[in-house]
Amino acid sequence: MASCKWLSGASAETDAAIPNHEPRAVSTVAGMPPVVDPENLYSEMGANRFSPAVQGALYRVYVPDRISGDVTVIDPALMKVVGRFRTGVNPQHVVPSWDLKTLWVVNNAENRVNGSVTPINPKTAKPGRSIPVDDPYNMYFTPDGKSAIVVAEESQRLDFRDPHTMALQWSLPTPGCAGINHADFSIDGRYALFTCEYAGGIAKIDLVKREVVGYLTLSKENAQKESNAGFTPASFTDAETGFPVCAANGMPQDIRISPDGRVFYVADMLADGVYLVDGDSFVEIGFIPTGRGAHGLYPSRDGSKLYVANRGSHRVEGRKHGMGSVSVIDFATRRVVANWPIPGGGSPDMGNVSPDGRYLWLSGRFDNVVYRFDTKSGAVSSIAVGKEPHGLAVWPQPGRYSLGHTGNMR
Repeated sequence: MASCKWLSGASAETDAAIPNHEPRAVSTVAGMPPVVDPENLYSEMGANRFSPAVQGALYRVYVPDRISGDVTVIDPALMKVVGRFRTGVNPQHVVPSWDLKTLWVVNNAENRVNGSVTPINPKTAKPGRSIPVDDPYNMYFTPDGKSAIVVAEESQRLDFRDPHTMALQWSLPTPGCAGINHADFSIDGRYALFTCEYAGGIAKIDLVKREVVGYLTLSKENAQKESNAGFTPASFTDAETGFPVCAANGMPQDIRISPDGRVFYVADMLADGVYLVDGDSFVEIGFIPTGRGAHGLYPSRDGSKLYVANRGSHRVEGRKHGMGSVSVIDFATRRVVANWPIPGGGSPDMGNVSPDGRYLWLSGRFDNVVYRFDTKSGAVSSIAVGKEPHGLAVWPQPGRYSLGHTGNMR
């Protein structure tokens, strides 16, 4: 087999000086809301900066319980469960729609063919009728709001669908991205980076040309030798691009862009930290160690910090009371400025920040709880939920529109 042609950059700690950049104007794709502050694309999701579109929405935390097959509803003001309803098979994430009017539960029905999405009315916290959708592990929205992007993980495919009816518009195969699952978008909306969990890399998608630009492997020297429960990804050739795709030991998970839109932060569950990737040039430029099983990434309300949920395990199926924690990265210095352990251990996974920024809500994947971290002190409390809670949504969220996942707001 020919040598692998993954686009690759050297791994480096982030002790080197961070380059200064001149202020810039951002020309966005048609239909995308303008970037108000090019140095802080999170400026419009500041504390309690709600869109009129969320008026009347109940303040709730929606927790998809993957194994229980339901959604647990929490009133965060009361710190108690106030509802629970069934969805489809294997609910993975609760995803706010681009227009902020609907919450979608994505039920990917692992190893089955009856995947679906379930709409939730945020004004009543009640579900509507589920819509059959093939293999919906996760869901995002194009920056112009014209398409929902259903991440068909098992099928290694992105399905672009009508954001309201879920009717299929077109599909994009990503055969070089085994385990495609999480994404974030460039500051101008022209491309997206998707993580490839079982290939140890990232796929770059040109949203204007509707094509795969290429694949980037992350440095293996940072990854732990322990594999995902014995899983060994095989080398193969991407049938569409012809690029040889290499086996890899990393397991990239969530990905978020820096406030200035110049760098993507990529959590890696085996590397126990966060890779830095220049999205435009598509090269790896650094690595920040955080904690065991780095998994979920969430910016603070003021856009100055990044909360990293370290799930505490290198495996997809973990044990209770693991080495879970939260690390806090300062965007300006690219350094960890705080670490919040969970007393007695835990498994923080996915979630989001409260509207006022005071709390970070995360599912406890292997402990069947939801955690609430105080973002000043790191103090944590928990609430029991169903079995294997995953991508919870805190709603409403500040911001003008949602790019999907558990509330990637801009």
